[in-house]
Amino acid sequence: MSDLLNQIGMRIWERRKQMRFTQEELAEKAGVTSQTISNAEHGTKALRPENIVKICTALEISTDYLLLGSIADGDKDMLMEKLSRLSSEDYRLLENIIDNFIAAVNGEHH
Repeated sequence: MSDLLNQIGMRIWERRKQMRFTQEELAEKAGVTSQTISNAEHGTKALRPENIVKICTALEISTDYLLLGSIADGDKDMLMEKLSRLSSEDYRLLENIIDNFIAAVNGEHH
């Protein structure tokens, strides 16, 4: 069980850092205590189900991603909503960045 709690904690920590939140900022946004965030990130205490939902909402991730590390339709929907706000020029620029990223990950050269 502690391995699962550590994995969940790592996903919270990584996403929080990606979003540039402090533990206190995430706690405020999620409506939980900063101690709850700290305990979750360190894998020392399991989250209550309602706090899982609150944290996922604040971090804009699905519960599937938090609990299992898998990308779910909800994650894709959130990303598509963000993409829909881009101008057509920015959309094409992002498309190029993604293509280059995939090529780099796969060891391809353009």
